Amino acid sequence: LASKAARCRLAAGGKADLVEFGFRRTHGIEAGVLGARCAALVGFRGTSNMEASRRFGLTPSGTMAHSYVETFPTQIDAFRAFATDLPGQAIFLVDTYDTESGVHDAATVIAELGLEDRAGIRIDSGDLIEESHKARARLDEAGLTRVRIYVSGGLDEHDVARLVASGAPIDAFGIGTKLGVSADAPVLDSAYKLVAYAGEPAMKLSAGKVSLPGAKQVFRRPGMSDCLGLADEPVPPGAEALLQPVMAQGARLFPSGTASTALDEARWRFEADLEQLPDELRALEPGPAPAVEHTEALRSLTDEVTARLRGGRPG
Repeated sequence: LASKAARCRLAAGGKADLVEFGFRRTHGIEAGVLGARCAALVGFRGTSNMEASRRFGLTPSGTMAHSYVETFPTQIDAFRAFATDLPGQAIFLVDTYDTESGVHDAATVIAELGLEDRAGIRIDSGDLIEESHKARARLDEAGLTRVRIYVSGGLDEHDVARLVASGAPIDAFGIGTKLGVSADAPVLDSAYKLVAYAGEPAMKLSAGKVSLPGAKQVFRRPGMSDCLGLADEPVPPGAEALLQPVMAQGARLFPSGTASTALDEARWRFEADLEQLPDELRALEPGPAPAVEHTEALRSLTDEVTARLRGGRPG
């Protein structure tokens, strides 16, 4: 989920804010809370998840539902009621009936209540490029140049990149369904391979599934030059050991402090890691994976264990 959210962040390119809207699609309440945390970790500015906001000190950010608008006699009645209750977060959903009339009514209420410096509108359907341009023109004509435009509606990082590239006057994206369940990569494929037992190295020699023996460490040099070695090897000069213990004797080693403090630490680490990524690894379309070297100690151990297993001698 954090990787999916990070791709949305990269697609926005700093030209628009991102808000996490995925709670209603996630696989359970706790999944929704932790999904909001993943989005906040990589730079999303807010979340519609109130519990995540409380637990992690995030900015709650949402708008209204179409059903809310439909319960009022008129659309403008709904907007007035909402803005009266939430003047600091008056973001109006303008496409329940017709986007043009929705923008008109939102502009009327914003001007009436003097909310132009903190209000916004959200468009959730239709041609978002065309509708955002029309909305921006209508708001500007009304002197509401500071009113922000949000868009949503099944968006992912590719949609964000396309909308940003188009130059559409969009100030923020609400990303929900395709982020909350990581729609295009819903599983993290992994397999368990025994590499050591009772202090002795082990490996698998099956065709196409050969594993490497011994507990590992990954050493990274600046510029994403990675080297796979053994856990008890010294860290090579100028490199960093990526794998760090997080549990000892049943207790968490870090992050420490409150949930919001722990999130701040994770954010700092993410920003530092992202800064190291070369341009080709920031691209949304996949390219060749960077090569990973093996240390001499790992190669030697692999040869030794392979020879022992091929020879049929017990360890």
